[in-house]
Amino acid sequence: MGYAALALGPALVVEGLALALAPSRMEDLLARFARIPLDRRRLPGLSAVAVGVLLVGLARRLGA
Repeated sequence: MGYAALALGPALVVEGLALALAPSRMEDLLARFARIPLDRRRLPGLSAVAVGVLLVGLARRLGA
């Protein structure tokens, strides 16, 4: 559970700050994102998952 909290905490802080400080900008970005075809959204999503998994693995190896 500690690793999950360590991973989710900073992500929630960043998401919360973006929504709190620039809600209209986030709305514009989401509308722009919705116009991108699904097949073009998959690759960046899978890439983000892969990078996230690598970062978690690296953090675990370094003892975080």
